[in-house]
Amino acid sequence: MKLLAVETATSWQSVAILEGDRVLARHDQDAGGAHGMLLLPVIDRLFDQAGFRLTDLDGLACSIGPGSFTGIRVGLATCLGLRAATDLPLALVPTLEAMAWKAKGTAHPICPVLTSRKEEVYWAIFRWTNEGQLVRVLAEHVGASRALARTLTEPTLIFGEGWSSMESEFRSAFPDHVAVSAGPEEATKPTAVSVAQLGMQRLQRGEVAGDRVAPLYVQRAEAELKYEQSGGVSPVVRRQERVARKVAGRLERGRRGAGRAVLPKPFHDQ
Repeated sequence: MKLLAVETATSWQSVAILEGDRVLARHDQDAGGAHGMLLLPVIDRLFDQAGFRLTDLDGLACSIGPGSFTGIRVGLATCLGLRAATDLPLALVPTLEAMAWKAKGTAHPICPVLTSRKEEVYWAIFRWTNEGQLVRVLAEHVGASRALARTLTEPTLIFGEGWSSMESEFRSAFPDHVAVSAGPEEATKPTAVSVAQLGMQRLQRGEVAGDRVAPLYVQRAEAELKYEQSGGVSPVVRRQERVARKVAGRLERGRRGAGRAVLPKPFHDQ
């Protein structure tokens, strides 16, 4: 299965094209909040590197949060636009689950942590079974370090940018009987490779995103509430429509010109 995966739930942007377990093309960078300008040009370059066109794919996978409202909506809206233009199946992958996926085979519970707002963090708890399955022990939560500490009852592997930025607060909040160990440095940031691997599993099980798609915010974003209250159109919907129109135009021109790329440069979303 050939899959394009997008991870934009934090300031770190990760995009990858995989065929099975093989990574054909990948790009990771600190987007600094500029996902809207950077994402589509990166996707374009990765298609060039992999020697693929969008229509060569078997599916799409997208991280859906929790995390940055802006980052999540840019990644999700972009994938929805690509889906609308191609009818490719889309898998939605929770960001914290994709992070836990990177700690394969860990015997202890796994607690990935991402930074939220107002000195709060997002977290969830996962565990690997003896059968090699990653299961969710605790659903996604948001709160202060003390709230997270209350959910840990046994030795736990903990990691992520939320842990790195608030490690001293966490350690002072943990009860004496709970030992924690920091996860590997390479697991700190979410990656599109994990999103792709989990996305493939979901698509193979028939878990395809339907018409009603919503980011996993955990806490409602202030910007989204303002749009709803004003009767405006969600920024997710607006970007989705822009991407779908642009990709549909590229596909049509590609059909009229043999050998032309589906996403020729430049491909900027203004």
